[in-house]
Amino acid sequence: MGTSNKSGDQPGLSHSILKVALPVPLRTTFDYLPRAEWTSNQLQPGTRVLVPFGRRQMVGLIESLTNTTDLDLADLKTITKIIDPEPALSPSMLSLCRWVARYYLHPPGEVYGLALPTLLRNQERPMVDVSVTWRLTQKGRLIEINQLNRAKRQRIALEFLREHPAGLQQATLKGFGVLPAHLKGLADKGLVEPHEQSDHSLAPVPADQSAPTTYWDQKHCLAEAPLTLNPQQSQALEAINAANEFRVFTLAGITGSGKTEVYLQAIARCVSLGRQALVLVPEIGLTPQTLDHFKRRFSVPVVAMHSNLTDKERLDHWNLARTGRAAVVLGTRSAMFVASANLGLIVVDEEQDLSYKQQEGLRFNARDLAVVRGQLESIPVVLGSATPSLETWHNSQTGRYKALTLEQRAGNALPPKFKVLDIRQQAVSHGISEPLAAAIDHHLKANQQVLVFINRRGYAPVLMCHDCGWFKECRHCDHRMTFHASPPHLHCHHCNYRCKTPVHCEQCQSTDLRPVGLGTEQVEQHLSAIFPKVPVIRIDRDSTQRKRSMQQHLQQINSGQPCILVGTQMLAKGHHFPKVTLVAICDIDAGLFSVDFRATEHTSQLLLQVAGRSGRGKDPGLVMIQTRQPEHPVFDCLLQQGYFHYAGQMLQERQQLMMPPFSHLALLQAESSKPEAADSFLQQVADWLLPLGTEFATEIWGPTPALMMRKAGRFRFQILLQSQSRPLLHQLLAATVQWLAESAPSTVRWSLDIDPVVME
Repeated sequence: MGTSNKSGDQPGLSHSILKVALPVPLRTTFDYLPRAEWTSNQLQPGTRVLVPFGRRQMVGLIESLTNTTDLDLADLKTITKIIDPEPALSPSMLSLCRWVARYYLHPPGEVYGLALPTLLRNQERPMVDVSVTWRLTQKGRLIEINQLNRAKRQRIALEFLREHPAGLQQATLKGFGVLPAHLKGLADKGLVEPHEQSDHSLAPVPADQSAPTTYWDQKHCLAEAPLTLNPQQSQALEAINAANEFRVFTLAGITGSGKTEVYLQAIARCVSLGRQALVLVPEIGLTPQTLDHFKRRFSVPVVAMHSNLTDKERLDHWNLARTGRAAVVLGTRSAMFVASANLGLIVVDEEQDLSYKQQEGLRFNARDLAVVRGQLESIPVVLGSATPSLETWHNSQTGRYKALTLEQRAGNALPPKFKVLDIRQQAVSHGISEPLAAAIDHHLKANQQVLVFINRRGYAPVLMCHDCGWFKECRHCDHRMTFHASPPHLHCHHCNYRCKTPVHCEQCQSTDLRPVGLGTEQVEQHLSAIFPKVPVIRIDRDSTQRKRSMQQHLQQINSGQPCILVGTQMLAKGHHFPKVTLVAICDIDAGLFSVDFRATEHTSQLLLQVAGRSGRGKDPGLVMIQTRQPEHPVFDCLLQQGYFHYAGQMLQERQQLMMPPFSHLALLQAESSKPEAADSFLQQVADWLLPLGTEFATEIWGPTPALMMRKAGRFRFQILLQSQSRPLLHQLLAATVQWLAESAPSTVRWSLDIDPVVME
C-alpha cells in the first residue's frame, strides 16, 4: 500500500497497479496489487473492492489502473476481494468525481463516497439485493421425515419445502421460526441447497449491449395531456429541444410565467427518445409535491432522491437510475451525484437558491456541478429562475449561456401589484399594522387566501428582561437563543441547543421577561386572535417536521377555502396557490443591511419569490411590504423596473468593487475549542501566504474572526482569498492545502470553501 501522488517510470513492469480511493481524509489514492487469477474485466475503474488498510479492511473504489508506482512492489498489499461483478460508477461519473476532487481540493475517497448510497460506502453489501431460495435436493425429497425427529426445526423446514417444490425464500422460512442455522444443518446433511437470485427490477444492464435498453414505452410517455404553451414558452421549448449536445440555457421568467411547464415538455421529449432526465429542486419540502406533479404527468418511472429517504429506499432508487430503469430522477443537491445509464437532460429549478451550496464537508455547488456534468455527458442543461443569481445572469448576458426569457404569466394571470407600507408612524401589533390587517380582512371576505411572510422561526428572536435588558445567549454560540412558545423553550438555531424557558432574569432576578421581535409563531397566534373563524396555517421547519405534515398543509391550502398562510421562505419557492391574492411581507428591513456583499441580491430575490405566490389564478394579486426604509433603492428600482434591470445595477456595483462574478473567492476557515489556537494558526498561514499573493495575483484578507466567532462550542477565524484569475487562485490553493495538511496542529480543524456564497 502506498500513496501515488507522483508517477514513477518503470518500463518493463508487468504488474497492474490499482489506484484505489478510500473514504479517508487524505488527498490521495492508494496503490494495491490484484490477485493473479483476476481478469481485466473484473478490475474496471469504478468497481468496489475490499482492501487491507492498516489493521482493518475497508471498502474502496478502483479509480484507475497503471503500471507505475512510487513504492517497491514488495511493499504493496493485495486487494482482498472484488465486491461487485460490474462497476458501481460509470466512466462519466468517475470523471465528474475527479473534477470535483480536483476543483474543490477535497479527498477523492470522500468524493467518490458521495456518489454511492450510504449502504454501499462502508459495507460489502452487493449493489443489487440477492434473495436466497432454499430447495430440496433429491435426497431431501426421498428421505424419511421421521429421521429428523430429534431436529424439530429442521423437520418443520423439510415439511414446508416438500409442500413447496419450487422452494421458499429464507425470509419466508424465518417467519415460520426456521433460522439460517437450521437450514445450514439440512444443507450439511445434503437435504437442501440454496439458490441465489438477484432482484431483476434492480439488476444491472447486460454489459455486452451496444446501446442502453429503454424500459418504458417511448411512444406513450404521458399520463395526462400537456398544457398549451404561449409563444414565449414555445420558443424556449424549441431552443432546448433543438440542442443535441452540451449547451446551458437560462430560463429566466417572472414568477408564474410557466417555467415548470417548459421543463415538463422538454423532459417529455427527452424520455420519448429513450433518455433519462435529472431534475434538481432546492428544498426537501418541495420534493413530494413536485414528485406528485411529475407522476401525474408521466407514465414512465419517476424516482426521488433526497435525505428523507431511508437508506434502503436510496439504494433502490439509485439502482433504478444507474441501470436506466428510472426515466426521471428528481432530488435535492445530493441527486447531482446519482449515476444514470443514459442521461439526456439536466434541469435545475430555482438555480439561485442558496441550498444548492453544501455548507460543510465537501462544499460543492450543485448548480455548478450540473453545468460540469452536462459538459461531460454532452447534454443540455437548463437553469431556471424568476430571479437568477448574478453569476448566472452575467453568463447569459455575456453569451456563455443561452438566455431564454419568459416575460408574461402563463394563462390569463397578471403580475401582482406592489404597495409599500411605511410603518414608521403606524401602530403595529405583533408585526401587523392596521392597514395590513384591514387588507387581510378584505381579501378573506372576498373568499380568497392570504400569505403572510416572516422569515424567522419561533415566537420571538429574543426573550428579554424588561428591567435590566438581559437575554439568554447560547452556551455554545455567540448568538441569542430564540424563544419558542409551543412548546415553551429556548432554542439556538445554529447548534440546535435547547433549554427550558427561564422564569426569572439570571442577572437581576426579575420575573418580567418579555419576547422581543417577531417570529412565525407570534404572527400565527395574533392572526388567529384577529380572525378566529379563519384557519391560520403555519409552515416552517418546526411545523413540518412530522412525516406528511407538509402534504397535509398543502392539501388544506389547495382546497381553495379562505385561510391565512404564515411561513418562512419554505413558502417562497415553487408553490402554486391560485387562491392566494394577497401576500404580506412583515419585516423585510433586516435583509437590507448586512456585511455580506450578497445580502441585497438575496433579499431582492426572496422578496420577488414570495411576491410571486400572489395572483397566480384568475384573480389579481397584491403584495404589501411593511418597511421603515421606504426610500431604499430596492423598493424604487426593483419594484418599479423589475429584477433584471436591478440585476444590471448590482452587476455594475460588483464590477466596480471587483467582486464575483468579476473575481473569484475562497474562504479558509480554522476552528478550535481555544480561540488563540485557531487565531495563531491562521496567522502562520497568512504569513506563509502573503509573499505568494503577488506571484499568484491573489489578495489575502485576514485572519479575522468569523461573523459568528463562536459556534457549537468552537472559535472560528478565517482568511479570504480573492483573485481575478481562477487558474492562479487554484494553483495557490492547491499549494496551500498541501502546506496545511503537513502543518495544521491536531487542536485546530480547518476547512476550505471555494466559491463561497455566504460569509458567516
